[in-house]
Amino acid sequence: MASPDILLIGATGLVGRGVVAAMDDRPLTILARRAVDGAPDGHTLVAPPERWADIIAAERPATLICCLGTTIRQAGSQAAFRAVDHDLVLAAARGTRLGGARQMIVVSSVGASAKSRNFYLRTKGEMEAGLRAIDFARLDILRPGLLTGTREGTPRLGEGIAMMAAPFTNALLHGTLRRYRSIPAATVARAIVRLAGQGESGVHVHENDAIRALS
Repeated sequence: MASPDILLIGATGLVGRGVVAAMDDRPLTILARRAVDGAPDGHTLVAPPERWADIIAAERPATLICCLGTTIRQAGSQAAFRAVDHDLVLAAARGTRLGGARQMIVVSSVGASAKSRNFYLRTKGEMEAGLRAIDFARLDILRPGLLTGTREGTPRLGEGIAMMAAPFTNALLHGTLRRYRSIPAATVARAIVRLAGQGESGVHVHENDAIRALS
C-alpha cells in the first residue's frame, strides 16, 4: 500500500472534524482511538494512543496534521491534560519524523508560551518548543483564539457564555489584541487544508488574521 500524503490525528474534535470535511476528495488517512463519523472509507486506523508513534512511523506520511487538544476539566487533572496536549503530540511527532515526513501542522493556542504562568498556555508553549527541536523541514503552528462551532455533547456553561459573548468581545479587540479574537473552527480547518503540502521550509506561526487569510 502506498504511503499516505496526509495523516490526521485528533479527527474527533471540533477542528479535526472540520479538516475531514474540508479535505473533500483529497486523500487523507485518519488515526484515532475509535471510529470516526464521516471519515473516508478504508482510510481510518483505530488503535490506542500508546501505539500511534509506531503506526505513524510505519505509515510514513508526508504531512502530519495534529488537532489533538483537551482541557484540564475534560482530562480530569493537569497531569492527564499534559499527557495528551504535550506528551502524545510529541510522541506522534517523533514517529512522524522517524517515518521521513517533512511537514507537521499543529493546532496550539493564542498566548502559548513556555514561560507563561498559566499551566494551559505553558504546556502549549512547551509542546511547541518540543516540536521545533524535532526539526521538521516545515512546521506550521496555528494559534487560534476561542474556537466557535458546534461541539459534540452538552456544551459547558462557560463555553456557551464565551461563544455568545464572542462577537461583542471581538469588537473590542484591536491592534495587537486582534489575535485574541474568537475564530470559527471551520476557518481554522480550511487553513490547515491549505497549508498541507506547502513547500517553503522553516517554522511558520499563524495567528488569527493569518489563519483567516489562508482559509
